[in-house]
Amino acid sequence: MQITSPGLIDIHVHFREPGFEYKEDIMSGALAAAAGGFTACCCMPNTSPVADSPEVIEYILKKAKATTVRVLPIGAVTLGQKGKKLTDFAALKKAGAVALSDDGIPINDEEVMRKALISAKEHDMLIISHCEEEASMAARDVRLAAELDARVHIAHISTAETVNIIRKAKAAGVKVTAETAPHYFSLTSDEVKKQGANACMNPPLGTKKDIEAIIEGLCDGTIDVIATDHAPHSATEKSLPVGQAPNGIIGLETALAVTLTFLYHNGKLSIERIIELMSLNPGRILKIEAPADSIIFDPDEEWTVDPSEFKSKARNTPYAGMKLKGRVKQTVVNGKVVYKD
Repeated sequence: MQITSPGLIDIHVHFREPGFEYKEDIMSGALAAAAGGFTACCCMPNTSPVADSPEVIEYILKKAKATTVRVLPIGAVTLGQKGKKLTDFAALKKAGAVALSDDGIPINDEEVMRKALISAKEHDMLIISHCEEEASMAARDVRLAAELDARVHIAHISTAETVNIIRKAKAAGVKVTAETAPHYFSLTSDEVKKQGANACMNPPLGTKKDIEAIIEGLCDGTIDVIATDHAPHSATEKSLPVGQAPNGIIGLETALAVTLTFLYHNGKLSIERIIELMSLNPGRILKIEAPADSIIFDPDEEWTVDPSEFKSKARNTPYAGMKLKGRVKQTVVNGKVVYKD
């Protein structure tokens, strides 16, 4: 059986360019995206220089013109991601930023976050909050969103406590949306003992209880989006001991298959709901419209993950050697076939 669906949209990737092209660049990231069925990817701003100015946003978009998928930059909330002075939201939006985030460096100062949400509301931009101390910061940000009647998106939630915070906030009418990633509903922290740094990411893998809560949140609408948080690193970096190696795993080429394997084939979610979580909802939240983008995938085709076959420059995946069910057969962007299995 083959299924045709709208192209997948990943609202949380790291393509590392400019500044860290040895890990990944815009071209290799786009090739990995196409192979995974993603027709649009939103790049986080933790590059070098940080994507905190129109010039860096314009650079990314210029490089993206040569790629096969839509690469959409996310601008930084604060200058240098230092959590102090706000960037020029209007200028970033005009340059082409689709959202704002300080990504892996959360905004600890509540007053700065308050000002950011106010300014984002004025400019009709979404702030994506990366909650380092996940539950407490998520609680703070949904409280601020409620007070200000502003939108906020909570990135890659991984714990049962955070799911409950989002659920209660939505029930109270707060304009909050949330995402998780495939590793948070398929792997527990036990993988770190087995795989070392290739199973280390931020936030870290949780418990079986957390997985159950994440899946429940995906089923009942508490969680809106499945994103990858595709975070490439070099083999040398990931060969370091746990605690010294950088956090993060790649996910573009395995995300759909992991989702189908762990949520569809065990009866947790329908194909329609998975498409909603990986395509329709991300597009709606970021106001991305791409009617000529589509994919064809076989939800039943079984394959074994071999990182040496990835289009990405990176190989840091905890799924190496795992059998998954679900394979992308064709990816179409703007009416043009950009990937064929």
